[in-house]
Amino acid sequence: MDSDIARVVALGASNLTRGFQTIVETARAVWGSDVEVLAALGHGRSYGASSRFVFRTLPGILKSGLWTELERLPQKPTRGLVTDVGNDILYGFSVERTLGWVEEVLVRLGQVTGDIVLTDLPLASARRMSNLKFLAFRTVLVPSCRLSLVQVLDRAERVNEGLALLAERYGVKFFRLDPAWYGFDPIHIRPLLWHSAWQQILGAQPQAKSGWGSMIESTKLYLMRPERRWLFGVEQVTPQSGVALRLGGHVWLY
Repeated sequence: MDSDIARVVALGASNLTRGFQTIVETARAVWGSDVEVLAALGHGRSYGASSRFVFRTLPGILKSGLWTELERLPQKPTRGLVTDVGNDILYGFSVERTLGWVEEVLVRLGQVTGDIVLTDLPLASARRMSNLKFLAFRTVLVPSCRLSLVQVLDRAERVNEGLALLAERYGVKFFRLDPAWYGFDPIHIRPLLWHSAWQQILGAQPQAKSGWGSMIESTKLYLMRPERRWLFGVEQVTPQSGVALRLGGHVWLY
């Protein structure tokens, strides 16, 4: 039952990072102030490889300390969220490897919960891109990428087909992203729609209309240090013990 959820495990990249406050706020509103949120996220995050964004590097989600922490923590009713799979396509990894990493994530999450949501890729908005617009986004977001728009769309379509098959094989909910959530930016949900979109994805919509939450909390979550990262090549390790939020809930970041 949804009312029994005590923990959310959220995995993703830039969309999840931008919408993280909404997920925390929604989970707290629906499942209570004691809810736990464990997340492995970050702009440009890869599921299996180290990824760099400007001057910050993060380990692949599969190589993060989140999995050790899940083994250590007592089991609780948990909802898993797996999203933002597309980065690994732009990093040049094959369809097979990308899907293999997602499958490993589903296997690991399946050891702690059978309640998992896997999102597809925003293919509809990506197909609307011109070559010029694609080159501009590729240059800014993934300058190392040398794939053409045709190659990216081909791989994305095959990954999307594979995600649907994985969802069926492992009995997880496959969530189709709404093309209306995307505007000029074809891969990031529009900020005005963060609340509505993430509540639908998470499958948890508060009875009362949700506001924008605490600006202080939102900033705190955005600036919160993950367990492990590199800034300008210097490693930073921040042990995670569950940060207690003033408005309720605890957060672990990886």
